[in-house]
Amino acid sequence: MNAAKRLEIFRRLHEDNPEPKTELAYSSPFELLIAVILSAQSTDVGVNKATAKLYPVANTPEAIYALGVEGLSEYIKTIGLYNSKAKNVIETCRLLIERHGSEVPQTREALEALPGVGRKTANVVLNTAFRQLTMAVDTHIFRVSNRTGIARGKNVVEVEKQLMKFVPKQYLLDSHHWLILHGRYVCQARKPRCGSCRIEDLCEYKNKTSDD
Repeated sequence: MNAAKRLEIFRRLHEDNPEPKTELAYSSPFELLIAVILSAQSTDVGVNKATAKLYPVANTPEAIYALGVEGLSEYIKTIGLYNSKAKNVIETCRLLIERHGSEVPQTREALEALPGVGRKTANVVLNTAFRQLTMAVDTHIFRVSNRTGIARGKNVVEVEKQLMKFVPKQYLLDSHHWLILHGRYVCQARKPRCGSCRIEDLCEYKNKTSDD
């Protein structure tokens, strides 16, 4: 895909949604960090239902740590893998209190040192909470990037590097959100909704579908 096509793709995505936002509910960097940890292999809707009950009761490292693994599990047991996630979140809260003054760190290295935080989670927090130029490649972004031809790669790190290189600089900060939303609602896994796609004429996917 050439640079002119990429520029027009992101121009249209920006035009349709000038200020894209994550669908995870949060009101602080800490709430976002916990929501992203909980969202692994789970839906944003499911996570939001759980945190809507949790955060009014506990939304600081100290308050969630005080719940303990069993106490936290009661709030998040509707989420997949909740037992291991509860352990990770409690340990993350402990480390935030002990090492970071209860503040969410603003570097990838420090974030990835927290339990349950991998490269993708760190990138989401850095981009969404702290507005850093990072690209969190999830299954949606991986699919959309490869399928459209915007950025091709055999694994998420390859795609991340390609996107960081090829997404037009003026659109890079919010491109993570546009690509996720596009993959979630339009360029879906089983059958892309090409007939409803704003960038169908620019996309290099060979097996285009109708919406019938």
